Amino acid sequence: MELDFSTQAHLFWALLPELLLAAGGMVVLLAGVWKGGDREPEEAGWLGAWALTAILVAALANGWLYGVSEVGATSVVAVDSFRLFANWIFLLGAALTIVASFAYVERQRLQVGEFYALILFATVGMMFMGGTRDLILIFLGIETMSVAAYVLTAYNRRDRKSAEAGLKYFLLGAFSTGFLLYGIALAYGATGTTNLVEMAASIEAGAGLSGLLVAALGLLAVGFAFKVAAVPFHMWTPDVYEGAPAPATAYMAAAVKAASFVAFARVFLVAFEGLYTSWFPIFWWLAALTMVVANLIALSQSNVKRMLAYSSVAHGGYLLVGLSAANEMATGGLLFYLLVYTFMTIGAFGVLMIVSNQSEERLQVEDYAGLGWRHPVLGVVFTIFLLSLAGFPGTGGFMGKIFLLQGAAEAHLWTLAIILVLATVVSYFYYLRVSWYMWMRPAPEGSSTEGRGGPFGMNVALIATAGILLFLGVFPGSILDLALAGAESLFPAGPGLAGTAP
Repeated sequence: MELDFSTQAHLFWALLPELLLAAGGMVVLLAGVWKGGDREPEEAGWLGAWALTAILVAALANGWLYGVSEVGATSVVAVDSFRLFANWIFLLGAALTIVASFAYVERQRLQVGEFYALILFATVGMMFMGGTRDLILIFLGIETMSVAAYVLTAYNRRDRKSAEAGLKYFLLGAFSTGFLLYGIALAYGATGTTNLVEMAASIEAGAGLSGLLVAALGLLAVGFAFKVAAVPFHMWTPDVYEGAPAPATAYMAAAVKAASFVAFARVFLVAFEGLYTSWFPIFWWLAALTMVVANLIALSQSNVKRMLAYSSVAHGGYLLVGLSAANEMATGGLLFYLLVYTFMTIGAFGVLMIVSNQSEERLQVEDYAGLGWRHPVLGVVFTIFLLSLAGFPGTGGFMGKIFLLQGAAEAHLWTLAIILVLATVVSYFYYLRVSWYMWMRPAPEGSSTEGRGGPFGMNVALIATAGILLFLGVFPGSILDLALAGAESLFPAGPGLAGTAP
């Protein structure tokens, strides 16, 4: 089927997944208000089921779009493989977060209707970020996602740390928004358009010589660097991740980061392809600093939640290597890595929620002593998540780093590739330290194991997620092909922006 998405009627079909998910979010929100007592434990289950149903319906609509051929390539909404693959990541991240949060919201007596609705609305914003070709719509998607994320961060009103984290996230998020808006304004002033494809054509025609556009490029890079928590724009990340409710932290560390990178890639690889030599040095240093600084700081963390926060920053550095390479292999590796990163990050936070007894306690490394022997299944799946985050061979995380390294090699980014490998080796220490406590250290005398066994549904999801990571570590081919198809849709004219780095 071919549709011209420049017309208003066909635009409705292009936005079908987003519209269905937004409608599902409104249904969940209104259902929670109508019931009135959605703080009761029995309410969390059926409201969560409704939210998962909305995600499933949106996923079916996203699959349907694979059979649609877009007429032209300048409409504000893209119907390409890059967008559709990114949508799978966002929908999976939302679904895993909701499943992992069932027991948490029950124990914390949170308003579950609003909590699940915010996750759905944030996911709608993410899908706009990855699926539009206009800077204004990308900005609206960023704000839709960000506002929902601010509220999720401060959602537990009884926890002072949650309120503090929400305020800090809001203030720094508004600060980064200023950079993005100013960058969009300057880009429009230099090219006369906010459409990414038309902007690329304008730059090719000579607008790239404008100092105004170079300033826009720098401001947009800073704004996106805040969103992906790249060093030195990462200051908010540890405190916000530590203070937010654990399900919200998992969602931000995985899905929010994925959406930010997807938008980052579409803007710079499409609109600013003609300025590759200008923004490449910025990305190179962002990637190198992020990998080195984040991994070194993570070494000193004894709080597992804070350690995973710095781990998230470090993984942003690995992903920036893919953006720096700017070729099909690196971009396909970036999409593949975002997928496995979503699985292993939300899985790790899911185990953290079980160990902390669905609260914000028992977050020290010592609290994991003897966990592997007391709860073998939990210990095994957490070990798999940690090994995958570290990039251990046989896991999806390892294959993701291999594909990023292959893209870097094709772009002759040998120094960045070496830094990535060395940073990965450093990360082994703090990931394996937790595993060592689980399997090699006995539990303290008189320690309680109450709450360390997760709910049945959550255990099934964790086992399935760990199994997927092992499968992708051995048989990544089919998923990589989809990711490469997505990357190819961003580079219709050739294998990449530059072939080799300047």
